[in-house]
Amino acid sequence: MGATNAGTVPVERPDKFYIGGRWVEPTSSDTIDVIDPATEQVYFSVAEARNADIAAAVGAARSAFDVGPWPRLTHAERAEFLRAIGTAVEERTEDVAQIWPRESGILVGAARSAMAEVSEAYSYYADLAGSFAFEEPVAPTGGGSFGLIRREPVGVVGAIVPWNVPMTLIAYKLAPALLAGCTVVLKASPEAPGAALVMAEIAERVGLPDGVLNVVTADREVSETLVRDPRVDKVAFTGSTAAGKAIAGIMAERVGRCSLELGGKSAAIVLDDADIAEAAAVLAGAECFLTGQICGSLTRIIVSRNRHDAMVESLAARFSQVRVGDPFDADVQMGPLATRRQRQRVEGYVEIGLSEGAVLAAGGGRPVGIERGWFVEPTVFGKVDNSWRIAQEEIFGPVLTVIPAKDEQDAVRIANDSIYGLNASVFTPDADRARAVGVQLRSGTVGHNDNRADFGIGFGGFKQSGIGREGGVAGLQAYLENKTMVFDERPAGSGG
Repeated sequence: MGATNAGTVPVERPDKFYIGGRWVEPTSSDTIDVIDPATEQVYFSVAEARNADIAAAVGAARSAFDVGPWPRLTHAERAEFLRAIGTAVEERTEDVAQIWPRESGILVGAARSAMAEVSEAYSYYADLAGSFAFEEPVAPTGGGSFGLIRREPVGVVGAIVPWNVPMTLIAYKLAPALLAGCTVVLKASPEAPGAALVMAEIAERVGLPDGVLNVVTADREVSETLVRDPRVDKVAFTGSTAAGKAIAGIMAERVGRCSLELGGKSAAIVLDDADIAEAAAVLAGAECFLTGQICGSLTRIIVSRNRHDAMVESLAARFSQVRVGDPFDADVQMGPLATRRQRQRVEGYVEIGLSEGAVLAAGGGRPVGIERGWFVEPTVFGKVDNSWRIAQEEIFGPVLTVIPAKDEQDAVRIANDSIYGLNASVFTPDADRARAVGVQLRSGTVGHNDNRADFGIGFGGFKQSGIGREGGVAGLQAYLENKTMVFDERPAGSGG
């Protein structure tokens, strides 16, 4: 166990990589310090991958796909491994609940609750082994008498996850990829490698064949080696839009596959029949989750001009009551930002908002009485113009902007006036009105009276919020290639 300022780290081999079914020594002595955002002290250190380590992991995954047993198992056989992984994930809930707050600042109770979804994701994809049509008969149109569509694994997957919700995002990449028959190189974030190390231990425990899951931690520059390696058939990435654009460009050079879950600047339209106090309670409460470090956060609050001040006042009142502090304190409602860089970013945007002319209604600084840690106050700006930077650029922190609209159609126009299209919500007691407004929004998800981002159905964005979907059946299809087969006569054992 690794030493830490807060006890022990519940991972066994932070100094090694998991490659080819073995814990291997890194090719260099380079390490990455993981800093506890509440104390600014080193929590633990992990090995840092160099190009040779990435190449070894890709080689192991390539061999496991090309000549190993994994892609040749039945979907039902692979599903049994997924069920075992789900059970093992559930058993590691408390370990992850100790790691996650010390990497990203999430409240410990929220971490425990989120782990239930992680376990369920593996069970969900295991169930698809019996219901999804991996092989389907079709009628040929250009000759032949019997056709098949086979949905086969895309191959070797480079899965790149961020630091904010790593265990969840690993699950929605790894589970469908494994069911499809892919092999995976999981590249952990240098800020939050703990979840990936836990998954490596689980892979070893459940007996995944060698090379099916390989785990390394690397910074951005070395991570590009994974994206550029021609032996990697697909990259699945969650992170910033800027990084996603770079990955898409690299993959385009070699016509590699990629799915990208990127940034957002999501809008909540509060219609005139919505209860302002109820909407404010929901929006303020949601923004405290992981200190607003969520790509689908509803950070642009669009409301009619005559209700603008009431919305701002209600949000400010809610935020002024939020207790910020130690994520292991049961009375705390919001923890720290994950890194010093994130706090500097949020503080920078507060200054930008003030310079643009926004009215600071709550927050904007560091909590009084907290001398250490990367804490910020939850912040509300009013009288924001949608063209301003604080309304157009992703802040990734607990900063809400309230934007006045002339009427309902103007609210829709404002909501759609963004390079992003990840998430949205419509606040109204009338579901028919919510639907009528929601269908006009250019967004991958539209919720009713809350943030309804739902990986169980499928999550992803329009425009620069990404390409493809994670979760649901669409999340499995992202790891499959369609193969058309046409025969002179029906082969024995074919589907249908």
